Amino acid sequence: MSSAWVTPEGAAWLASTGTYPRSTLALWDERPDAPAVLPCGAVFDVVSAPALFGRRMLDRLWDDGPGSGPVAEYRGRMLLFAAPGTAQRLPALLEWEEWGSRGHSSSRTADIPPLLCHGNGDAVTVPPPMPAAPGTRPRTVRWLVAPDTRHPWLPGPEIMVWAAVRAARAAVRISIFPPADLDAKVYDVSRRR
Repeated sequence: MSSAWVTPEGAAWLASTGTYPRSTLALWDERPDAPAVLPCGAVFDVVSAPALFGRRMLDRLWDDGPGSGPVAEYRGRMLLFAAPGTAQRLPALLEWEEWGSRGHSSSRTADIPPLLCHGNGDAVTVPPPMPAAPGTRPRTVRWLVAPDTRHPWLPGPEIMVWAAVRAARAAVRISIFPPADLDAKVYDVSRRR
């Protein structure tokens, strides 16, 4: 995975989302520890997942898939940066996968947390370009995979649904054996001759 701080090229990419990119870069030059609120939809979309499930998605993307784009953590949620248009398309793909439908016989989607999709018209808080200085109070927003190029690769909706389904399957243990009878009497026969 990438570094925990944003390169100058990554900062330029992030700043390009705003109406005044030079102002955002000037702010970060003066205060590299300042988070910013940036609009979604034109340069990137963001898929927000609860931290544990988001980490499972991230693991699937890196272990079994193509990797991820930038990823941040903010107030107990993972922000997975995705290609523009993902926020619009992902909910339909998840619905097609019967995501979270209680009547579906598959347990893989029964208890999946909601994924929030931020796209055109939305804004997200992004971490500052530089990590917190040692000895300072920990931040509520930080980079896990920081942008490091002017044109980072961003997964689209198909890859995000793939990662979500794989993360859901990893979260649910599936067994071909029936559940154990908790009232059954068990005897140790290992010492018999």
